[in-house]
Amino acid sequence: MNSDVKGWQAAGVLRFLDRVIPEAPGRPDLAGPDHPMRKVTRQIAEGGGWDRERAAKVAELFDGLAPEWHLRGSPERLEPLEDALARGDVGSGVCVEVGSGTGIATPLLAGAFDLVVAVDLSMEMLVRAPAEPGPRVLADAARLPLPDRSADAVVLLNAFLFPAEVDRVLRPDGAVVWVSAVGDRTPIWLPPDDVVAALPGEWSGVGADAGWGSWVVARKSLA
Repeated sequence: MNSDVKGWQAAGVLRFLDRVIPEAPGRPDLAGPDHPMRKVTRQIAEGGGWDRERAAKVAELFDGLAPEWHLRGSPERLEPLEDALARGDVGSGVCVEVGSGTGIATPLLAGAFDLVVAVDLSMEMLVRAPAEPGPRVLADAARLPLPDRSADAVVLLNAFLFPAEVDRVLRPDGAVVWVSAVGDRTPIWLPPDDVVAALPGEWSGVGADAGWGSWVVARKSLA
């Protein structure tokens, strides 16, 4: 167990579940603490660091990555999401998949929810995604084109967390599902306790290590 996991246990906000999916050999080393995406991820989670210029740069970056994005669709990368859906008490209703990319995870989510709205900032990613199993939307996750309290879950698989916007679109009993495909080697990554701390209000939840990665499912505490 790494130091970050010990931290969330100590915080008393997240309950850590035992690992049930072992880590397979060959976990990719995609990023470390000095990766530029780490700084951007933290800035965004703390309410800053995002404007039209940066959004355009990120869109351009992922447009360029889109032609080979399908190569990242290994079963091991989806194991943390599978575990979150199985043990995080989520499923049914409307799911907003933020940073859906070329739709690698969308079919898995469609098997758990009644409707999946796949959102991405990159047009090149979206045009490579399958037409089914749900609508694809070109949008900035900082300003989702969705009504207030319209989602039962917001799923972020290796995606930036915009806390206020996630809170806005979630129903009062809705869940934030934060998944890191390769754990702390993921470029867009925050420690689990920092994810919960960034969300407005009081939140609690569960999390676990699974396969190469980790996950957190958090819900707002209802007064």
